[in-house]
Amino acid sequence: MAAGLYIHVPFCKSKCPYCDFYSVKITNELVEGWVSAVLRNIKHYGEKYGKIKIDTIYFGGGTPSLVPEKMLNGILKKVDEVFCLENPEISLEANPCSVDLDRLKNLKHAGFNRISFGVQSLNENELKFLGRLHNYKEAVQAIENAALAGFKNISADIMLGVSGQTENSLRKTITDLIELPVSHISAYMLKIEKGTPFDSPQIRLCVPDDDKTAELYLFAVNALDDFGFYQYEISNFAKRDFECRHNLHYWKCEEYIGIGPGAHSFFDGKRFAAKPSLKEFIKMPFQSEEITDSSPGGFEEFSMLGIRLMQGLDLELCEKKYAINAEKIIKKCDMLEKNGLIKVCGKKISLTPRGCLLSNSIIATLFIGF
Repeated sequence: MAAGLYIHVPFCKSKCPYCDFYSVKITNELVEGWVSAVLRNIKHYGEKYGKIKIDTIYFGGGTPSLVPEKMLNGILKKVDEVFCLENPEISLEANPCSVDLDRLKNLKHAGFNRISFGVQSLNENELKFLGRLHNYKEAVQAIENAALAGFKNISADIMLGVSGQTENSLRKTITDLIELPVSHISAYMLKIEKGTPFDSPQIRLCVPDDDKTAELYLFAVNALDDFGFYQYEISNFAKRDFECRHNLHYWKCEEYIGIGPGAHSFFDGKRFAAKPSLKEFIKMPFQSEEITDSSPGGFEEFSMLGIRLMQGLDLELCEKKYAINAEKIIKKCDMLEKNGLIKVCGKKISLTPRGCLLSNSIIATLFIGF
């Protein structure tokens, strides 16, 4: 089975106040050092493991679209040289204000066939609250330019639970987005992370409470479904055949290699992470590998990830793979099903939209310590 390849691009023009992903302010010197280190690490994996089969490549960040196209192209060429590519989905995250039509054409020519825009909202007040650098017009223009550049697989992120957000403002963001050439939408609930600028009493008081955010989530699920974007994962919606293949590696508990400061991997029978330090990443001959799980892929992990997919968790498969007792789990499902949180069909369990809001509790009830 082919693996995924994730490349962490740790550069931003400015840090969004809600973000806790590792990133630094971009400079030419740091980008050059980062590119050299990425190429070195790709080569290392090839020398250590041979021609690894790769079918998805994902440049995440940070803001990957800030890196010059020639450098991104050089990384893709090295990947093609070192690994065995199998009809790969090649994704790039981008801020709408960091790309114009020429840049998008160059990215398409370099080999990228999927682009994911951090739109977050098409409401000007919500964008200002989130500290985004783009406005409504720039977001729309970026998506239209991506289509003009030849991208057919275009994704947009939106955020739920933003200060001042209502069903009406969310409806407008969704309806305006689906009128654009977008084939995939990720809808994330705002989470206030410790240590971020949003981690303050003032921000907590001005954002919707959990009940209101849950209402906004269910509204988004229904609205997107009405417009032909089916929910295939808790936070992800797509037109048919436009699911994010790379992220499916994560949810199906499949292998992937992460390269870059702070990048995580599940490969060669273990989970490990590189230290979130660009200085160390550039300096070291090979990125650090801190083991986070020496024996991953067990039933608990497989079920915790798999239940996120709306296709459901196949307990019959789990019986064969992990020798678990499916009937014992199904007996626990009765009350959850009666409360409209899960659906049980034979030996397959899936979350309902309401169940998605309580996924952690459901997972703990059904699978933890099994």
